[in-house]
Amino acid sequence: MKKIRKAGILPPCEITGKPRLIFSMTAVLIIFLCFQPLYAADPQRPPINVNVIIDSSAAYAGVKENITSWITDHLDQIFVQGDMVTVWNAGSSVKVVYSGKISGDPDKESVKNTIREISASSGNADLSAALREAAGVKGQGYSYTLLVSVSQEALYNLLSGSNANLLRYSRTEEFSGWRAFVVGLDIDAKVKRAAAAFPAP
Repeated sequence: MKKIRKAGILPPCEITGKPRLIFSMTAVLIIFLCFQPLYAADPQRPPINVNVIIDSSAAYAGVKENITSWITDHLDQIFVQGDMVTVWNAGSSVKVVYSGKISGDPDKESVKNTIREISASSGNADLSAALREAAGVKGQGYSYTLLVSVSQEALYNLLSGSNANLLRYSRTEEFSGWRAFVVGLDIDAKVKRAAAAFPAP
């Protein structure tokens, strides 16, 4: 099981000592419970929102083949009927290039073909704007957000900017020349409620 971590450039937490440890352990537990079932398609789980954000800055050209192969295989493993899917092309501007419900194999192929058609742009990627838009999507149940990052500069701008907190609960998988983040955009309130259930020491 791969490591889950909080993004590195974040304001310090106000909770300290033992309560802070409990809070952190609770957060990790909830992230595992929310994310882990989604790594294999489970027809018994309820439909969710699936957000896919692809950093299409100039560096994308050199790793596009690897990314599209990995991400299409990955989506095959998690999609179930009824999932609502939104795909963002995050270049110098951010565009929604696909939005729809998975009702069968033709819809899965449409999502994958849309991803294959994304090409590198000349500018830098605005990952912050893409994550902010994904966080604003209102839909059904949990959100599963997959962010593919190829630009160190774009990632640094995200982590050092005002929207760094959107990566607070994330799981990272590193590849040669790119990273895949699974981001919990809608679990902050759940983490706080779970932490509040523990009695004070």
